[in-house]
Amino acid sequence: MEIRQLLEIGNKKLTGVEFVDPIKESIFILSKVLDVDKSFVYINFDKWVNEKQTEKFLEIIDRRALGEPISYIFNTKEFMGIDFFVEKGVLIPRWETEILVEYIIDYIEKNFKDEDINLLDIGIGSGAISLSIAKNCKNVEVLGIDISNRAISVSNKNLDRLALDNVSFRKSNLFESIKSDERFSIIVSNPPYIKTEVIKDLQRDVKEFEPSLALDGGMDGLLFYRKISKDSKNYLLDKGMLIYEIGFDQGKSVKKIMSDEGFKDVKVIKDLQGLDRIVLGFKK
Repeated sequence: MEIRQLLEIGNKKLTGVEFVDPIKESIFILSKVLDVDKSFVYINFDKWVNEKQTEKFLEIIDRRALGEPISYIFNTKEFMGIDFFVEKGVLIPRWETEILVEYIIDYIEKNFKDEDINLLDIGIGSGAISLSIAKNCKNVEVLGIDISNRAISVSNKNLDRLALDNVSFRKSNLFESIKSDERFSIIVSNPPYIKTEVIKDLQRDVKEFEPSLALDGGMDGLLFYRKISKDSKNYLLDKGMLIYEIGFDQGKSVKKIMSDEGFKDVKVIKDLQGLDRIVLGFKK
């Protein structure tokens, strides 16, 4: 079958699928199947595709038509310029989280340039936050924790691929496995923050495929901010920073939680769309 014919089929099957650009995704999927640049697909509409590749393309199109995320289909997601291995059972890294990581990297470079420090990442998913920071800040010893065995497994796969020696992962329900004498200059978390009742209304590729464990933040979406803000004080060094990613409408609420727990200089940082995205504060 010709490339043109395959793209026509892909476009037809994906038309009407929520949050999908049918022709753009058909071209992307075919380029991945053929292991070529997208530009090759654009300029070779008449090129013949063999039977095996045709079947593979049609199989993936059918999966995508059912809402399965592209990142799960190809087991990869680019984040901070790094291709991370991802699979069903771990949250797919979002571009918004790059703002959080970039802020932390800049903070470390400005305040700990010539100092070795420890950082704790709570809720690692694919390890994107932990590994991106460790890769860019060699003076930081990163510990990433998660309650999910799948998250630990996937993060270790990404660690092996990046061959970093300043990061490790540990299974833990929040601070449960953190030793009483372990202390950190920075604690970061992108916790579950979606209200339980809202999850059913999320787009299909999120609610049906991504792990609810990584999405559900309780009735008001603030469950983990309360828990982490309270307990993190036992593990932060004096003047240590606690920093979160938050939902777009949670800035005031999370700021109040942190302030009520005694954190100082608490502030909300907006993303490129002008929406609340980060809240941070410092232990007194």
